[in-house]
Amino acid sequence: MNCAIPWPLRAPFTAALAATLVGLCSVPALAQGDAPQHLRIVGGVAGVNQYTRHEEPFWTTELPRLSGGKVSAEIVPFDRAGIRGQEMLRLIQLGVVPFGTALLSVTAAQDPELSAPDLAGLTPDMKGLSRVTAAFRPYLDKTLRERYGIELLAVYVYPAQVAFCNKPFTGLAGLSGRRVRTSNASQSDLVEALGAIPVQTGFADILPNLRSGNIDCAITGTMSGNTIGLHEVTTHVHSMALNWGLSVFGANQAAWNALTPQAQALLRRELPKLERAIWDESERETSEGIACNIGAASCTVGRKGRMIEVTPTADDQRRLREIVTMTVLPRWLQRCGPQCAQFWNQTIAPVVGFEARP
Repeated sequence: MNCAIPWPLRAPFTAALAATLVGLCSVPALAQGDAPQHLRIVGGVAGVNQYTRHEEPFWTTELPRLSGGKVSAEIVPFDRAGIRGQEMLRLIQLGVVPFGTALLSVTAAQDPELSAPDLAGLTPDMKGLSRVTAAFRPYLDKTLRERYGIELLAVYVYPAQVAFCNKPFTGLAGLSGRRVRTSNASQSDLVEALGAIPVQTGFADILPNLRSGNIDCAITGTMSGNTIGLHEVTTHVHSMALNWGLSVFGANQAAWNALTPQAQALLRRELPKLERAIWDESERETSEGIACNIGAASCTVGRKGRMIEVTPTADDQRRLREIVTMTVLPRWLQRCGPQCAQFWNQTIAPVVGFEARP
């Protein structure tokens, strides 16, 4: 039976609907042999540099060039494909999305353990994040393959997620009492521990919520905040990374197996390069985003603002570590279950220096 799933997806798919579609339609066929192969990709967040400078050009331009025209692809960002981030892993598992990108902090609503390497406050610098991710990656690879039937192909990262506010403050303690946009449960745990009020919203809703007064501050990427114009509606930005925004790119196992060995080898060789380029750019954008928001001369890519940078204090660093160990980690463990303490203690604890206690 031959039937087409809409592309891009026009409306959110529930798991039930996805299961029905997959029951009627096999995973989208990929040609075998020497015939050209065309892939359908769901990428990361629309409009940010990870997507516009790296993901989209790789799939639409670089891949056809590298394969000599034998492999091509079309890509759509997940937040413009009618897909809720919480459903992405399930949709890849079902084959509705053959190749897709999932934000780990968002998928944590269904699978909390996957957010472990990027809990809010855990790694305030990219070097630490890289070490934690490397320690966690074998467990992530195994879990995606065995639980979801997903082949892990890359791990991407967004620039540091920091706090933008529309009124002055001098440190993290100054967020107390304010309504702060968060994007995931562990950010909300951190914000609550600071005495603030978390308001969980999507990336596209940040600007309208600030303009309407529904929120006073927003946690988002340094450069992505600049891209959407936060430097025009907020006055102060704290430069400490509260977390980062890890995402995984993976393939439905049947879709992966339908690729020729040559196509698989090409992707295995080139996707780590794409991953490295995204990590390098995210590190550059972390500092460049701050520079652009405050209007520094070193800003060459974004739009120059006039914000005031709030630099981390020793008290901020102490408070963040305390909140992670006393609030963020225990609450994550409550959502994840006592069995999650074991893999934390085996993978991440040796890197960060503290264990999870079930």
